[in-house]
Amino acid sequence: MRILGTAIALTVRDPTASSKIFCTHLGFRETVTGEDFICLERDDTDLEIVLLQRDPESPPPLIPGPAGVTLSLTVADIAVEHQRLLEEGAPLTTHPHRAPGGLWLLSMRDPNGVEIQLTQWTPPSGA
Repeated sequence: MRILGTAIALTVRDPTASSKIFCTHLGFRETVTGEDFICLERDDTDLEIVLLQRDPESPPPLIPGPAGVTLSLTVADIAVEHQRLLEEGAPLTTHPHRAPGGLWLLSMRDPNGVEIQLTQWTPPSGA
């Protein structure tokens, strides 16, 4: 099998609100839009994010947003991205912190409850 790209589909209440966060703070751009979806891409990765409008006639989810979904994006310099996001007024939920094993991460949440994590791996000291 040869995988040519990756798309993540997120079903949300308001695709436009999610798109605004991804485009404003994470460098994505809208490539295709339809009545009930928005496709987002970046030039430096093969990742496509598809924001799907949740059917308003279906029962509301028990937990707002895509339950249990975290979109994790690896960055080159988490400190630089943190400063930029602060300056832009991004909706951060955690500031950079080191998880066990050397992974640095910070989180933000879009208006639909999509959890977005930026990560940077650095080896533990002494390694």
